Amino acid sequence: MDDQGHMRSALALASRGLGRVAPNPAVGCILVRDGIVVGRGWTQPGGRPHAETEALRRAGAAAAGATAYVTLEPCAHHGSTPPCADALIAAGVSRIVVAIEDPDPRVAGRGLARLSAAGVLVEVGVGAEQARHLNAGFLKRIERGLPLVTLKLATTLDGKIATHTGESQWITGPAARGLGHMLRRQHDAVMVGSGTVLADDPELTVRLPGLGDPPPLRIVVDGRLRTPLTAKLVIAAARIPTVIVTHAGGDPLRAQAFRDCGVDLIEAPRDSDGNVDLHMALAALARRGLTRILVEGGATLAASLLRAKLVDRLAWFRSPGLIGGDGMDAVKPFGTDRLAEQALGTRLSVMRLGQDLLETFALNA
Repeated sequence: MDDQGHMRSALALASRGLGRVAPNPAVGCILVRDGIVVGRGWTQPGGRPHAETEALRRAGAAAAGATAYVTLEPCAHHGSTPPCADALIAAGVSRIVVAIEDPDPRVAGRGLARLSAAGVLVEVGVGAEQARHLNAGFLKRIERGLPLVTLKLATTLDGKIATHTGESQWITGPAARGLGHMLRRQHDAVMVGSGTVLADDPELTVRLPGLGDPPPLRIVVDGRLRTPLTAKLVIAAARIPTVIVTHAGGDPLRAQAFRDCGVDLIEAPRDSDGNVDLHMALAALARRGLTRILVEGGATLAASLLRAKLVDRLAWFRSPGLIGGDGMDAVKPFGTDRLAEQALGTRLSVMRLGQDLLETFALNA
């Protein structure tokens, strides 16, 4: 039986849930009987139903005697639905191939133990590396109490995001911009700094047909509450979830004005430089269930996150243009004195998008 091939298919299904299922993991499940796929499922928006439940529903009676390929250990605890391990046992699945165990303390091997005790043949580890990469956000939140942070940059060849006059639309072409929106779709939230809001007045929505709902959470890091009440993010906050991360003990009247507009405020302590403590802010966002955050701007926020070693992945879109030294840098200075102190990445992939390139890197590995 092609265990590797079926697990790759299950992982592809799981990826459909990215950005839609937090705080749950994005899981895929395929049921195979006599070499034929009889059921497919992936975690649905909001985290329910689970992948296994969906696959079993589609398979019906054909699930009896089948092999289940699941990208994460089936749950063993009662939540809003019964345990998936019990559902697989009740359906008569004879064998299960699992990519990785679930580190959630409510599961942590219990699902596999329950399946094994019921006589189901259990195998673990097929596609493990790919599964860990796919659910890196969920795993980081469970194991370290922080979300996965992806920093997105769109620059010229010489690392500029705008001319010296501030003109930036558009550095990259339509294909790159479309993929940028797909990145938003695959994350639970999109984060910018207050400087980006003041300069660009962004909406931070997903503008791809059929993929806009549910919208990702919009987050603004704004220690001094400089964001205008007339900003598009604030105006739409009543219908699109929006958070401003700010200093504790700020202007209570201005804070209330944002709340009246539907903006949720998270107060974070100051770091040693008097700015928002980004580690504490990210921890607070993780406690709210966020697993994956896409950071889109600006240069000051990017530098602060890199300095604090809080960036896990870098998505760098590069056009073939050159602006020159008077252009605006993608990242502000963050105090690197020696090469050994630089933020060093491992290149994961390179994709051509028309005349542009997208390179992805893993940082802090």
